Amino acid sequence: MIALLHTGAAKFSQNLFPRARQAVCSLLPAGVLKEYSSIISRKLASHGFGASMAAMSSFPPQRYHYFLVLDFEATCDKPQIHPQEIIEFPILKLNGRTMEIESTFHMYVQPVVHPQLTPFCTELTGIIQGMVDGQPSLQQVLERVDEWMAKEGLLDPSVKSIFVTCGDWDLKVMLPGQCQYLGLPVADYFKQWINLKKRQHPRRLLTWGTRGGTNATRLGDGEAGIPLAQAYSFAMGSWPKNGLLDMNKGLNLQHIGRPHSGIDDCKNIANIMKTLAHRGFIFKQTSKPF
Repeated sequence: MIALLHTGAAKFSQNLFPRARQAVCSLLPAGVLKEYSSIISRKLASHGFGASMAAMSSFPPQRYHYFLVLDFEATCDKPQIHPQEIIEFPILKLNGRTMEIESTFHMYVQPVVHPQLTPFCTELTGIIQGMVDGQPSLQQVLERVDEWMAKEGLLDPSVKSIFVTCGDWDLKVMLPGQCQYLGLPVADYFKQWINLKKRQHPRRLLTWGTRGGTNATRLGDGEAGIPLAQAYSFAMGSWPKNGLLDMNKGLNLQHIGRPHSGIDDCKNIANIMKTLAHRGFIFKQTSKPF
């Protein structure tokens, strides 16, 4: 019995298969359950999980060591102004094993083409003129991002990290477009990301411990792992038309801060990712080389 539990331990997390776990536990003596818990703890500890063992026991293994959650805010108006310029540049470093925020980069940026924020922009983003006046230029902020990436060990070739956005606009349109306008290079690490809103052909939805195994739920041919919004639609049975607000509502999560605040949107994205990771979702890159 102990051997059976040992081989199947990784297939049961706190938030996966609750009915099955309850049924099994009701049939087992207290001593066996205690040994089962001890086996899990020892296996996690042997992999160096340390103080994070309890949290990590609820997550499937992800493909990346770190997720870098990013959400720009930019100058805007109705009708839209051109060119738009980034005015808020937040990044959250999310640990891929614990799905906890380990570090934050957050700076406001001085716009130069349209230095005066419009009333529409302030109402939408909550960013007032005094928050951008005297702030570093985009070039200076990008230099500080690179310094932060190096400090956090994210430029180490052995460390796998990827940016995460709620849409392709941030890294496919906004950053490369403004860099091109200003004659600035775009670092390679900005050229791959996970778009949480990306619709794509369904792959295979896997439960923790069954990668490639017979217990996988077959949704289609291809590589395992699906983006967040697609994962959300499979889990909840509806597509999040209003993005983060709908995802939070469907997952019974409290919305953090105000919509269209870059740093608050990053916190909401991180919270949604953590919740779906608890349910066994594996996140994958959605961007294509350019």
